Amino acid sequence: MRRAVLTLLATLAFVFALVSPANAYPPDPPSPAESADQLADLTVAAPGSSAGYSREKFPHWSPAEGSCNTREMVLVRDGSGVTTGADCYPTGGSWYSVYDQVWIEEPSDVSVDHMVPLANAWRSGASAWTEDRREDFANDLARGQLIAVTASSNSSKGDSDPSEWKPANTNWWCYYARHWTDVKYDWGLTITAAEKNALQDMLGTC
Repeated sequence: MRRAVLTLLATLAFVFALVSPANAYPPDPPSPAESADQLADLTVAAPGSSAGYSREKFPHWSPAEGSCNTREMVLVRDGSGVTTGADCYPTGGSWYSVYDQVWIEEPSDVSVDHMVPLANAWRSGASAWTEDRREDFANDLARGQLIAVTASSNSSKGDSDPSEWKPANTNWWCYYARHWTDVKYDWGLTITAAEKNALQDMLGTC
């Protein structure tokens, strides 16, 4: 009986390890074949105007679950060995930035990147959305739209599309293209011709 109990506990520990936050990072993108189909369906258009854009028009880090806002949910999801206080903000843990293959040890040093930057989304069709829809986009946890990375990689990316910026980690280009394409497809955003060519090249690394 004791052996059976120990076996059950070991099994539960193994299952828990598989579904822990560090292993839930990030949400899986569609397969390369599905991504190629999505990319083919996207509307190619010249970028719209940036007139009127501001980050405030995309309310972000909204309440998400319990005492956690969206940013805190990403930090807990993407980190390894994350501990939190009563307010959900991490008190410890470590985070691996797939953009540049760097480990981050302090929660305050982690930057949560919008895979498709808010300014890019604005120029790609979000300028015509309601504020509620822009808030949903800026807090999208269902896709790979939000990801914990180094502040330096997030800063260097800015509002660039894949024709202008790619992760230094070339091993992640396949995933980057699949996530980017999935977000644009699901939210009905447009892409430029140069952006489409870059995404096709990156999908070619899969």
